[in-house]
Amino acid sequence: MKQKSRLALSVVLAVASVAIGPASTGATAQSTSQEDVKAATARFHSVRQAEGAGYSGAHEPCVSSPLGTMGFHYVNDDLMKDDAVDPLRPEILLYVPKKNGRLQLVGVEYWVRDADGDLTTTQDRPSLFGQDFDGPMPGHAPHMPVHYDLHLWQWETNPAGIFAPFNSNLSC
Repeated sequence: MKQKSRLALSVVLAVASVAIGPASTGATAQSTSQEDVKAATARFHSVRQAEGAGYSGAHEPCVSSPLGTMGFHYVNDDLMKDDAVDPLRPEILLYVPKKNGRLQLVGVEYWVRDADGDLTTTQDRPSLFGQDFDGPMPGHAPHMPVHYDLHLWQWETNPAGIFAPFNSNLSC
């Protein structure tokens, strides 16, 4: 009887650990609102604060296209190496220059490496705030792998939508 009880307890604990693992991660992402993201990243209106938190944009150009602007990408390399999606810790901060030359935080970008590196498969496509990430897409630089990304325009209205990659209200 003791052996059956131990076996039953082991099964219950194993099932609980499997259920708790993904649920705790998903519950955090699902219960986080865009306003929570805004509050968590507001300190990065100061580029100095962003740099102190591990973001760097030293060698990145201001990205623009006929569709609009993304801006300067301040990337946190440690967060990009981690394939977890934490809505309160975006991998990239988006800035545009103001008339006085200072940078203004306009949005964030979430970035996740594609698990199999295959542009034709999408089984690992992440989503956040009910929105699927864009991709998979090739890397934008020689060292960047195939990936997914999602833009979130927190501080600047985007006529194409809050998750559109380019914002026509902005310019470099």
